[in-house]
Amino acid sequence: MPPEDIYSGRHYSRHSSPSSPSSSSRCSAGSSSNTDEHMPHINAIRPIYDYGRGAVSDEADDDQGVTEVYCNLVIAEPMRPPPKEKTAEKKKQVESVKEVEVARRFPEEEEEEILKESNSRFVLFPIRYNEIWHAYKSAQASFWTAEELDLGHDLHDWHGKMTENERFFILRILAFFAASDGIVSENIISQFAMDVQIAEARAFYAFQAMIEQVHSETYSLLIETYVRDAEEKDFLFRGMENIPCIKKKADWALRYITEELPFRTRLVAFACVEGIFFSGSFAAIFWLKKRGLMPGLTFSNELISRDEGMHTDFACLLYNHLTHRCSQDEVHRIVQEAVAIEKEFLTDALPCALIGINSGLMCQYMEFVADRLVVDLGYPKIYNATNPFDWMELISLQGKANFFESRVSAYQKANVSRSATPSGQKGKGGESVSRRVFNTEADF
Repeated sequence: MPPEDIYSGRHYSRHSSPSSPSSSSRCSAGSSSNTDEHMPHINAIRPIYDYGRGAVSDEADDDQGVTEVYCNLVIAEPMRPPPKEKTAEKKKQVESVKEVEVARRFPEEEEEEILKESNSRFVLFPIRYNEIWHAYKSAQASFWTAEELDLGHDLHDWHGKMTENERFFILRILAFFAASDGIVSENIISQFAMDVQIAEARAFYAFQAMIEQVHSETYSLLIETYVRDAEEKDFLFRGMENIPCIKKKADWALRYITEELPFRTRLVAFACVEGIFFSGSFAAIFWLKKRGLMPGLTFSNELISRDEGMHTDFACLLYNHLTHRCSQDEVHRIVQEAVAIEKEFLTDALPCALIGINSGLMCQYMEFVADRLVVDLGYPKIYNATNPFDWMELISLQGKANFFESRVSAYQKANVSRSATPSGQKGKGGESVSRRVFNTEADF
């Protein structure tokens, strides 16, 4: 049986073109009337040319037979784009399926009050979560900008008192911080601020995303100030690509910016980013303060470490509002991974010995910080480590001016931190305010 034109129903013989009533209706290579009429559709023809090729003669009349088949197909079935309405409907169906898949993947999250979608997230008052609200107001009261830093004395120390090893170490630390704050912001904007459905927490995340940009600007400004060579600056600004030890920390954090993991797991992971990945580097910079070096850098470190302490506290606070939490094994595993990476970063890849800090003590300090975080999350300690850096306790700026700075790092915007819960309102569950601020006196 000869092949059939799937559109017209005609049969092709091996040595003939498709049958037609008369030769005048045939479409040949030399004809123009029918061909020209349908030429606009040539680019839209469906790829079914091969269906008719076997029916065309292998002899001299092949070209005409091919042309005839081609023209018949063009005339019969031009390709038309699907209606826009159907495209939009299909897209909506795909999105709906994705939502169902997510709901099925973590059905327990539907029971979490802070993750339940509600129109109340669009309005702040009445305050329902008192402690979360106070965390937001405390962060707001601690607002600062990069323009407030005085880096004038730093250049004298940088060129006159710092060794080559110390400069190398500090620049790598700054390169890590410059990239990491961007990662934290990415997570807040694309994940946490969308996951959490209570207005008080969204207010905190909005402010945190803003202050992370101040941190990022500050670290970039420090690199810009200390480094004159354009190529070296570019190398440091691209630390995630150029410096393996920074890339390893960044890659670990980026693994948790995903919808494939439950909110509780991601919350613990980013508490580790801000509570463990940052603290070792903060301690290294405070070591310079102990030696009376780099006042601008160390003051910015005081401000930023305070902010990151509040962010870590907030992660723990929010985590403790969850009904379904991670198992102890999962939390310990995540924390131990973060500690191992941070130990490698500060003792092997970028040895803190370069600035005179004992590597063994730095490892112990990482364990001490990790234990504190684990307890705040509501789990038993892992390492039972003590704080080996007693010299940190001597660096207290609480309530008094310092030799370097014209104002104290405990600075807060006037009246903002005094803002209590609006009159007549009580926080959900009678929450009390108990905030642990990352500062040099309490934490070290």
